[in-house]
Amino acid sequence: MCPRLIRDVIKTQTILTMPPDATVRAAACEMKQCKVGAVMVVEASKLVGIFTERDGLFRVLAEGKNPDATHLSEVMTAKPATITADRRLGHALHMMNDSGFRHMPVVDGGVPVGMVSIRDALGAELVSFEREVAVKHDLEEILG
Repeated sequence: MCPRLIRDVIKTQTILTMPPDATVRAAACEMKQCKVGAVMVVEASKLVGIFTERDGLFRVLAEGKNPDATHLSEVMTAKPATITADRRLGHALHMMNDSGFRHMPVVDGGVPVGMVSIRDALGAELVSFEREVAVKHDLEEILG
């Protein structure tokens, strides 16, 4: 498993959060400016959802919704899976792989403190992760 702790991955991050009533266009502009693929949707300092570039594509653009009139609360993933900073990066990667998503909010008591993305697994960690996934797949086939 990837030995790095999530706290080490996120220690220099500036997190991007927006309220549920922010528009999709505003979120997309902020995501572009910050060069990130997701925004954490926060209400009263607590994480209530996540809006990703894929949400913009599938839930907004493909559905013909107006990004200037659509609020994040309408198209975000509410109550997303989260992880704490004291866990290993490999644990987050397995959770993301198993659930089919690319971003995972890092929280402390429900308050966002960072974001782990699949891009955080580079080099040797990615090779190690891919090896673990292949072994897991083989075991699932054997055990039926």
